[in-house]
Amino acid sequence: MNLIPVILSGGVGSRLWPVSREAHPKPFMALPDGQNLIQKTFLRAAKLEGVSEVLTVTNRELLFKTEDEYRTVNKTGHAQGFILEPFGRNTAAAVAMAALQLNDSHGPDAHMLVLAADHLIQNEAAFAAAVAKAVKLSADGWLVTFGIQPQYPETGFGYIEAGVGTGLDGTLKVARFVEKPDLETAKGYVAAGNYFWNSGMFCFKVGSVLEELKKHAPDVLAAAAAVKDASRLTEAPNYRCLALDADAFAQVPDISVDYALMERSDKVATVPCDIGWSDIGSWNAVSELTEADAQGNRFEGEVLSHNARNNFVHSEDRLTALVGVDDLLVIDTPDALMISHKDHCQDVKHIVGQLKASGHHLHKLHRTVHRPWGTYTTLEEGERFKIKRIVVKPQASLSLQMHHHRSEHWIVVSGMAVVVNDDRELMLNTNESTFIRAGHQHRLKNPGVIDLVLIEVQSGDYLGEDDIVRFEDVYGRVDKA
Repeated sequence: MNLIPVILSGGVGSRLWPVSREAHPKPFMALPDGQNLIQKTFLRAAKLEGVSEVLTVTNRELLFKTEDEYRTVNKTGHAQGFILEPFGRNTAAAVAMAALQLNDSHGPDAHMLVLAADHLIQNEAAFAAAVAKAVKLSADGWLVTFGIQPQYPETGFGYIEAGVGTGLDGTLKVARFVEKPDLETAKGYVAAGNYFWNSGMFCFKVGSVLEELKKHAPDVLAAAAAVKDASRLTEAPNYRCLALDADAFAQVPDISVDYALMERSDKVATVPCDIGWSDIGSWNAVSELTEADAQGNRFEGEVLSHNARNNFVHSEDRLTALVGVDDLLVIDTPDALMISHKDHCQDVKHIVGQLKASGHHLHKLHRTVHRPWGTYTTLEEGERFKIKRIVVKPQASLSLQMHHHRSEHWIVVSGMAVVVNDDRELMLNTNESTFIRAGHQHRLKNPGVIDLVLIEVQSGDYLGEDDIVRFEDVYGRVDKA
């Protein structure tokens, strides 16, 4: 058996703002045990029997961040593949692209297991057993879903109505998919016993899903095939990366795989399972991962409380104090504070909508921003100046670039730096500095084996991140003429 988990990592998680943002989305949120959701998903997938490669479909801006997260947990050296989307195009496009790529690299008889990067599964043994059943079904041509045994009448999930058995013990044919219900309808579903939460996880044989796409969503499949032909594939030992062509990808219909395929096919089955599944879709769900105190409060970070009950506080960087309040969510980050009543946790996304509408950068960026070469943290900024802490990974290099409107002063805090400053190249050690005038081409590289840390002081008329002209870049960020 050849099983390839396909991790879809495309959601923003706007209901988990201000921790989840476009440049640091929900899969990268650290949980109380220190691991984040995408690391947990990778590990859970890599442990399954018969896995030869883990394929991730993600935004191209998140490739290096994803590779960094996998590197810390991929101790067995599992082969990795990536499909890089220039922008989100829904799940039908992602599944079709993955199936086409796997058909080329592994053949039509390989099994693909589609997983979301931002789901939590706490019973991994039960998950592995459910996958084993799904693989047996998919070998017979079924498109398999994973139906979660409902614990309560949830109105935020779609449901699967199961019909008669498939012939494999405990598995059922899907009668229909139903949209998110109102509360009374959800209560009826739970009471009926043959309705399951739609987890958004799937398993199918590569050839089967391509055949069914051709039958039920030919426009999606044809457009995805055109994207593949126009895209660039990079291969190395245990590594494969398909960077999708943006113009061609824009022509793929923007539709979910549920609507495009699963609701139309007559070859859909479900594996009912109780695997400790959660989509971690709100701060209430996140709070359940932390043990409550005697007053029902759940705290992450340094928190003091007096006469406060049933609150959740996430505050890693400073002391938070609660006095005489109940049922609140308090989410504190270095540059944004969110306070909500627990009953309105789903409405956090409306704040993100307001930020986007106003053009505010906090819907997208944290104070610390990840780049392929490392990170930068904005420490302070004001009129005509900005101060950053820059960390460059060993052997990493920033692009050869120039700024029209700002000059920069670099001071090395630790490590060593090789600096190109116009027509000069110099080596800087700890406590040494250099000044780069606006209009001068420059580059920063860490030639050492430890992180390079420096302070950057910017000054000028305009300090926006878009005042960068790149001439050379090892990460492929120079626009083609």
